[in-house]
Amino acid sequence: MAKQNGGNAGKKGPSGRSYRNATGLTRQPKKMRGRKVSSQRWLTRQLNDPFVAEAKSRGFRSRAALKLEQIDDRYNLLKPGMAVVDLGCAPGGWMQVVSMRTKLGQGTARLVGIDLLETEGVVGADIFAGDVTDPQMLTAVETAIGGAADGVLSDMAADTTGHRPTDHLRTTALLEAALDFALGILNEDGFFLAKCFRGGAEKTVLDVMQQNFATVRHVKPAASRSESVESYVLATGFHGRNRTAMQEIDS
Repeated sequence: MAKQNGGNAGKKGPSGRSYRNATGLTRQPKKMRGRKVSSQRWLTRQLNDPFVAEAKSRGFRSRAALKLEQIDDRYNLLKPGMAVVDLGCAPGGWMQVVSMRTKLGQGTARLVGIDLLETEGVVGADIFAGDVTDPQMLTAVETAIGGAADGVLSDMAADTTGHRPTDHLRTTALLEAALDFALGILNEDGFFLAKCFRGGAEKTVLDVMQQNFATVRHVKPAASRSESVESYVLATGFHGRNRTAMQEIDS
């Protein structure tokens, strides 16, 4: 299990520079009048988040791209020529990282994404607008990737309600759907990386992963906010399609 870091002070991103605020002051958005308190907090946090600035300066569509970079730097998941599926791909930050690290367009690499939202194109990738719980949409994704994938990514999270147990259960349901898809499409020794909110309900899903992968671990990259319950589960070394336990969860 990865060590969880506290705060952004002193952290370093892919560029190697420190993220400590040089002034020690909190910057405030210019236009706050009329906005809800929650919106004001979000805007202030975004303005002062060094990872948001890092992502923007490097042309990434979201700070989430840095999370995938940090995970891949540590575990060396993405390799040239791989076939990768990105579930819940909008706005496309993860696809940008995958495209670069698999050298999409320069060889055999393939990349397919799907999201409820329209996603700006990534050169060489196939992107579908649809529901990952829709079997017809997933069949289209499977066809586009060529019937098998070396990695399945999922940064999906349900819309939050503010009630943590409910949010946890809803995001765990998306984790189950992503894992079920991965079990049916991964090549031998493939990997599965997905967002999860740790809280107990995901234990049965983790049990299924442990039956089908050589190694299962929780990871929390530095670009994830320390105060967030967000974490990622990484399963590597896929060795079989044991869907029985997954079907028991669904029944």
